[in-house]
Amino acid sequence: MTNLKGLVVGVGALGRHHARILSTMDGVSLVAVADSNRANGEAVATNCHARWVSDFRDVLGEIDFAIVAVPTIAHKPVAAALLEAGIDVFVEKPLAMNPADAQGLVEIADEHSRVLQVGHIERFNPAFEAALPNLRDVKYLRAERVSPYSFRSTDISVVLDMMIHDIDLILSLVGESPKRVDAMGVSIFGDHADIAQARLLFPGGCVADLVASRVSPVTNRCLQTWSSAGCTQIDFGARKAISWSPSATLVYGTSPLERSRQPDCNIEQLKASVFGQYIQQSDIPVAPQDQLTAELIDFLSAVRTRGVPRVDGRQGLAAMEVAEQITQSIASHQWDGTSLGRVGPMVLRQDNLHLRRAG
Repeated sequence: MTNLKGLVVGVGALGRHHARILSTMDGVSLVAVADSNRANGEAVATNCHARWVSDFRDVLGEIDFAIVAVPTIAHKPVAAALLEAGIDVFVEKPLAMNPADAQGLVEIADEHSRVLQVGHIERFNPAFEAALPNLRDVKYLRAERVSPYSFRSTDISVVLDMMIHDIDLILSLVGESPKRVDAMGVSIFGDHADIAQARLLFPGGCVADLVASRVSPVTNRCLQTWSSAGCTQIDFGARKAISWSPSATLVYGTSPLERSRQPDCNIEQLKASVFGQYIQQSDIPVAPQDQLTAELIDFLSAVRTRGVPRVDGRQGLAAMEVAEQITQSIASHQWDGTSLGRVGPMVLRQDNLHLRRAG
């Protein structure tokens, strides 16, 4: 197997893991890591048996592919320069700061016949992959993605930072773009929404509700889907998937509602039998898998075969376009005459834990 020679641009919180995994993969040589922070870059390079460079352009003639894990605002210029130099590129999500920049990257990749993959890592979550056979012909989806404030990705809103994962998942399952988007959001700390809620209505009748918050006391990442076959719930953090479906007793027998109307019905006993006798729960087997490794394997396979990766530039662009619609809807939602709900700066009153505006 011919070694593919690679570069990681940006070795912060996520890029360092890309470098670590690539440095251990068969058929891959990690040539260098590029980072403006010399101490951080040299530390990662040493651990990964690569060299550090301050400017990724210094190694363009030595590499076949590059991972772009820099702040979102730099995705377009960095990825464009790599693609134009004939390098296959993996860009962490979101693809760019806005749909116009994302469209530009897709066009450059096409012009230079380069692989362009976007890091929508939840597509490779083993729980999502295991549940896929249950996620056909979905009619309703509800996604929730909340976590404590990380002080990262503060240059973008929670829509591009977190919700875009679920936008991509939902678009991949529904197979069409929404015909209507309604959303609202709240800013807590900065100029961008930290909490957002959106509803997507699709031409085929499917409806999706999305909630994202990066100011939550707890972490939760889950997706529920409803179809004619039943309900499936995916816990992305725990990597578990559960399905509920009508039992043969419910489909072919007397319905529990009809039984409840019978004079001699024991309602409490009937309640206890709903799950089990009428609705059956199944734990979907989930194989252990590191999703970042799986994502990189998919990218490198596309580089070798000149194929299309699971999440290519066009799919990254589609997610960006919906994210932009959500952002515009948030901007149009009025909160006390302002276009973005702002709950801050805030003062916590200890007497009744009431949050009020300071001043």
